[in-house]
Amino acid sequence: MRVVAANQLVKFDLKTSLSTIGDGRTITAVPKKQTVFVQGDSSDAVFYIQKGKVKLTVVSKSGKEATIGILSEGDFLGEECLRGEPLRFCTATAMTDCSVIRIDKKSMIEMLHREHGVSGVFVAFLLARNIRLEEDLVDQLFNSSEERLARVLLLLAHFGKDGKPECVIPNISQETLAEMIGTTRSRVSHFMNKFRGLGFVDYQAGDVLHVHSSLLNVVLHD
Repeated sequence: MRVVAANQLVKFDLKTSLSTIGDGRTITAVPKKQTVFVQGDSSDAVFYIQKGKVKLTVVSKSGKEATIGILSEGDFLGEECLRGEPLRFCTATAMTDCSVIRIDKKSMIEMLHREHGVSGVFVAFLLARNIRLEEDLVDQLFNSSEERLARVLLLLAHFGKDGKPECVIPNISQETLAEMIGTTRSRVSHFMNKFRGLGFVDYQAGDVLHVHSSLLNVVLHD
């Protein structure tokens, strides 16, 4: 499995380019558990995550909530405004203390036309996200819930981005993991205990989850 961050595909200092205040751009600190935007809000800006992790959730008309993704440093969110969507289709919530750059729709469009470096990174991000969505669909159709959980943990740990595992997320709930892979919390608990017993994952101080490369054995096992 090869997981590549979009901001690695184009060698360009995107953070410096975007962080210039003005021209429809603002930098905002979003504390843990606070929302960046809410489902049904006006879709009028794109956001870039400078620091932290953001969870995307949707709520159905019947009130059922599902987690559809977790984004981290170097990712964009809210890009649906560029294709004319008037309202947010999901809620974005900070899972850790975050710093985000808000770029209003008009400024983002102008920047994509004017600054080739920004447009190159943004297109690479969209392509990487599209590939991820296709892989998610294949994962749901053909892989077991144990394999799906292993893949999600590896993605969250950014394997393939660099040579060392990253802390996944402090205190990520088993309910959230269950929503992401389409199974029950009890099944997630069973598999997490199994992974821990096999040395694939371990919990450090503060319940920070570390993922080891050996977890790839679960994903690659036929």
